[in-house]
Amino acid sequence: MECEQWLNWLLLAMICPLIAGAPSSMSKMHASCPEENLNITGGSFVLSKGYSDGSFLRYICPNGYYPSVQSRRCQYGLWTPKTSTRKTPECKKVTCPNPHVLENGEVTPYKSRYYVNDTTTYSCHSDHKFRGSAVRVCKPNGKWNGSTPICGHDSDHCPDPGVPPGSSRTGHMFNINNKVKYRCDSTLTLIGSKERVCLDGGQWSGTEPQCYADFTYDTPEEASEAFSSALKSNLAVSQQYEGKDQQGKKITLDEGGKLDIYIAVDASGSISKTEFDKAKQTIKMLLDKISYYQVSPNYEILMFATDVHRIISMRDFKRDGTKYLLKVFEDLDHFNYGYNYQTGTNIAKLYLTILESMKIEEIKDRAGFLETQHIIIVFTDGQANMGGNPIPKVDQIKHHVTKNDPKREKKLDLYVFGIGDVYKDVINGLVSQRNQEKHFFKLLNLDEVQKMFDSMIDESTSVGLCGIHQNYDEDNKRRAYPWLAQIHVARSPQGSNCMGSLVSSSYILTAAHCFKEGDTPEKITVTLQKDLVVKVKKIILHPDYDITAKVHMGIKEYYEFDAALIQLKEAVTMSVNLRPICIPCTKETNGALRLSDSEGTCRKHEELLMSKELVEAAFTSKMELTKDTPRQIKSITIKRGKYRDACVEDAKKAEGIKVTNAKDVVTDNFLCSGGTEPEIDDVACKGEAGGATYVNQKGRLIQVGVVSWGVRNICSRRQDPPSEADTRDYHTNLFSEKIQSFLKEHLGNDQIGHPLSFF
Repeated sequence: MECEQWLNWLLLAMICPLIAGAPSSMSKMHASCPEENLNITGGSFVLSKGYSDGSFLRYICPNGYYPSVQSRRCQYGLWTPKTSTRKTPECKKVTCPNPHVLENGEVTPYKSRYYVNDTTTYSCHSDHKFRGSAVRVCKPNGKWNGSTPICGHDSDHCPDPGVPPGSSRTGHMFNINNKVKYRCDSTLTLIGSKERVCLDGGQWSGTEPQCYADFTYDTPEEASEAFSSALKSNLAVSQQYEGKDQQGKKITLDEGGKLDIYIAVDASGSISKTEFDKAKQTIKMLLDKISYYQVSPNYEILMFATDVHRIISMRDFKRDGTKYLLKVFEDLDHFNYGYNYQTGTNIAKLYLTILESMKIEEIKDRAGFLETQHIIIVFTDGQANMGGNPIPKVDQIKHHVTKNDPKREKKLDLYVFGIGDVYKDVINGLVSQRNQEKHFFKLLNLDEVQKMFDSMIDESTSVGLCGIHQNYDEDNKRRAYPWLAQIHVARSPQGSNCMGSLVSSSYILTAAHCFKEGDTPEKITVTLQKDLVVKVKKIILHPDYDITAKVHMGIKEYYEFDAALIQLKEAVTMSVNLRPICIPCTKETNGALRLSDSEGTCRKHEELLMSKELVEAAFTSKMELTKDTPRQIKSITIKRGKYRDACVEDAKKAEGIKVTNAKDVVTDNFLCSGGTEPEIDDVACKGEAGGATYVNQKGRLIQVGVVSWGVRNICSRRQDPPSEADTRDYHTNLFSEKIQSFLKEHLGNDQIGHPLSFF
């Protein structure tokens, strides 16, 4: 009884403070943080969740400045880290590391600090030879442009490795097995190799160190040049031009490469939800970029915090990669930040999980494992607070892949993208360190990562990639229409204009009615990108095109099979500004649609692209006079099913048409657009015939028709008018059996450029 009474008193003692309103650890845990004393001098801040518990505060400064306090977090009703009540956070001017570390030379001008846009000039003493950049400028990201200036004798086995700004070096002997060691100034962190060894081949092991301040970051251009060297599947490597900041590599992905890519995103409490969501989007963009190519990497996608969660395992992906790639995108969208409220950061467990997957892959297929390129890409801030030191786990992965064989070192690439407030020292131990390569990137933010991926791969040698377009670059709008061609035919007294589309490296597809008897190749001007006029070898009209074929039926001009090919004298060189649009029923388009070889049929392409009753499509207006882009993208819906009959029927209203049955004019070899039902379409104007009628499928542009003719010309009233009720446009259908046969005969047997592979 006394024991029971004692327990009652104990319970009351625990409960009463809560009833009386005494603060508890639970109430503190979810308390909001004060709104006062958060400002930064010269800058601003953003909040991820307002002033509620768990919110991240990020300070923002103008270009060329950095915040003295990068970020704070609301925890238990307080902002951490705390700031001095007497010293408000401020935006400070960015400085570059001390350049006065040049040995055997001079640096001018001398300053105690170097700020953004400050310029330095380097020269050697008379008995030394100069290498590197003679003039360097301090950039807004806290780095010097160009390459490290070096004054050396070049008399040893290895060249003088130099002393990067902000660092010091021990070791001045550069023969085989000699070592040099580096350290950075006390306020800077060393990224790269702290120790380098002179190797037999006359090169230094590891990679040149760099000294990063807290505010130092990598630009998207720097990251893309270096990161692209990771994707090495049957690669064709070309060195960048001299004078670039990075000795990066661009690569070409071809068929048959064996590539296993592990991608992991930090979902712990030290990463804000905004950063986490951006990292997920980054993964999707990377997968999408690689999917442009015929190579098919295998993926394992992981999220990690206290524990590790697989979005998809390597084993499952290899079982059915086509299905799983689409599922990965869905699962990434559905995966929530802060899953299961596990907010720790167990980086060691992440790498152990990847190691386990690698061991399973080796057991399943040892020969295949040895041939495979293994790439690990991790997005994290490096703040490992549980699971112990992750570096030993990384060393185990290195041993498992390389088998202690130096020749196999390049079979493994370990990359880390720093997000949030990055622990650079920890991350430096998690990445590969090879000569002239960079594997750790700290980006100012992840918003610009799409630009990084868009410039990552050398597309100029990948002529089989069709339908790629890039919309983001305001400075180079041509990238959005790399297939666009404008055609002019010189005649007396007046010439004519049409549009066309680059469908291979040496063929332009356009309308047959653009040409008349007597139009020779010399009279035809084809303009692709600005100032690029290509020479024409010959014009090839569809053999069944005959504008007078149905005059006896009351059809003055008949446009069935209104298609023509312009063969160029020389194949054009592909680039981001010059690339073919996709043509259905080809293996190239099969890759764009991400279909397996067994799924590759013309019927499957038509099913995917044209199965709806209203197919959203587009074509372009004429090019701007002073640019190489169209004035307007014209949006239409191709009418099928219950909408097609009315669209076809309006053909009888065209001038010169006197028939009872509209299908005599508009056969199944035409597509139909225009009108106002169920929505108002744009309408084609004079000079736009021959252009590509295309659909956007999975980010790739695929041509399904050629703009041919229309019922009424309403463009004389206004430029680029919308359609009226009976203003219909008709497009040559590229799925037509006779059109396919025509395209296959010529594009599939291209002797000048790159032939297409038709089904």
